[in-house]
Amino acid sequence: MCGIVAYLGQAEACAIILKGLKRLEYRGYDSAGVALMTDQLSVYKKQGKVAELEALVAQTAPAATLRATIGMGHTRWATHGEPNDVNAHPHYSSDGKLAIIHNGIIENYLAIKQELANHGHIFASQTDTEVLVHFIEHVQKTNQCSLEEAVRLALNKVVGAYAIVVMSVDTPEQLVAARKSSPLVIGVGQRDGAGQPTEFFLASDATPIIEYTKDVVYLNDQEIAVIKRGGVLEVKTTADVPTTPFIQQLDLELAAIEKGGYDSFMLKEIFEQPQSVRDCLRGRLIPERGHLALGGLVKHLDDLLNAQRIIILGCGTSWHAGLVAEYLIEELARIPVEVEYASEFRYRNPIIHPGDVVVAISQSGETADTLAAIELAKQQGAVVLGVCNVVGSSIARASHEGAYTHAGPEIGVASTKAFTAQLTVLTMLALILAQRRGTIAPALYRELLFELAEIPEKIGRALQTNPLVKQIAERFKHARNCLYLGRGFHFPVALEGALKLKEISYVHAEGYPAAEMKHGPIALIDEEMPVVFVAIKDQSYEKIVSNIQEVKARKGQVIAVVTEGDTLIGPMVDYVVEVPASYDVLTPLLTVIPLQLLAYHMAVLRGCNVDQPRNLAKSVTVE
Repeated sequence: MCGIVAYLGQAEACAIILKGLKRLEYRGYDSAGVALMTDQLSVYKKQGKVAELEALVAQTAPAATLRATIGMGHTRWATHGEPNDVNAHPHYSSDGKLAIIHNGIIENYLAIKQELANHGHIFASQTDTEVLVHFIEHVQKTNQCSLEEAVRLALNKVVGAYAIVVMSVDTPEQLVAARKSSPLVIGVGQRDGAGQPTEFFLASDATPIIEYTKDVVYLNDQEIAVIKRGGVLEVKTTADVPTTPFIQQLDLELAAIEKGGYDSFMLKEIFEQPQSVRDCLRGRLIPERGHLALGGLVKHLDDLLNAQRIIILGCGTSWHAGLVAEYLIEELARIPVEVEYASEFRYRNPIIHPGDVVVAISQSGETADTLAAIELAKQQGAVVLGVCNVVGSSIARASHEGAYTHAGPEIGVASTKAFTAQLTVLTMLALILAQRRGTIAPALYRELLFELAEIPEKIGRALQTNPLVKQIAERFKHARNCLYLGRGFHFPVALEGALKLKEISYVHAEGYPAAEMKHGPIALIDEEMPVVFVAIKDQSYEKIVSNIQEVKARKGQVIAVVTEGDTLIGPMVDYVVEVPASYDVLTPLLTVIPLQLLAYHMAVLRGCNVDQPRNLAKSVTVE
């Protein structure tokens, strides 16, 4: 959600910034802008795509401005004020000497805006961000202080979340950045003969930076960074306490954030799942030795083993992965599990007992709702364990311990490989707990380890259904509604399949437990209604066959995802998609694959942008 790119160095800033903003398009946005510093501060912004901003700059910016070596850019996802040129970032201060870009929300902006209006400030936009830059200007003039000090003092008065970069005409060789509950990374670029950096990059995440450097500093919450020419990088807290920037190496390759010959990032990421799951298992699973371990959870494994209850927090796809984990952990380890929407958890005064363990799941590690829920859980004394994909992310740092999914960058807004990678980690967790607690027979445990090692290859076989799924999508591309049904482990898979279809094809879809169909949704069934059943041969098989017959009796159009070799369901449904057989607890890693492909092909056939669906953002960093 929203994107920041800034540069200070020897190269032309504009080209680097615009290219970086394109790298961040996956986060979701509705307008874009850039500010460049020469002998003056020049701002260009435009509703729409980065390409439209690029055209505006090319047409209107003087040659001298395009040669600027310091600047910043932003992609905005509208919160305060509709998407338009005026509300786009960067925003000026009232005297035009300061400019700001901002991710997040300033919750008390109305009170600050009224105070500033009383001092004669006039605002051009509807945004909280413009209020913040006016406030920084007001603080600086009132206190006759440096820009850095003005930013620090202003941020101590604001309530909310932010990642900001500020530029000033009075200090044209300097960038000031700060963060709280919204990510910001600083790239340290080329160095001179004395080893001093000659360029710096700032961004919401590493994707715009990796092309230029792997040396990065992740700003922590309530830290302010001052970057100046001459290799100066100073970091302080908002309490004015100096800190030492920790430079670390990015574990990311440029090829991982490019399409690699696929038509879209989403399709690439769907087909990366055999490898992403294999990477998730690597070093953790050695079935020949009976070895399964999650090194990031070692210190708090006893807390998990002795937990009276495990509370799983997540949003969207991560919540669905948590629902599968509820079935897994209760089935295998016999520990009570509750799965909560992180977005609701902090607002309902939850009861957390001593001995409860909270597991927070997030692809980006920056989900604002999940971060807020983590802080509440910690305040109530819970042990918090994180499951996320992005190394060094906010949730990774806020958790007591955790496990990375190692799925690699996921650029498509609709999560696909994140789901299977999260599910792989959670499956390993359930198996470890079951083995340590003695709630699983040793022979079955060993069989499951060997079968888990085979899952990447079986996902590859499930992907071979792609041509068939595309044909099914062709048949139903004009559908207005769709129902997804499953039982047991596959009820959350049905929810995830429905979410994918909604997200990227804009077809209304709902997921239900199959047994609940007759308690309401069966009223929707007619000859035009596609109904997707996840109908694997498991303990609920006979029941779901009955559910299929109920739909067919009402002339519903049935698509069934079945176990390879199933001969019973085929004759009674319209379309059958087979996935390899596996143990019940592992089959969600396979049955979700055709549902991802169905959503993808439906969206493409309907002319939708699968990587950047309307109104959605990849990393939801506001509540």
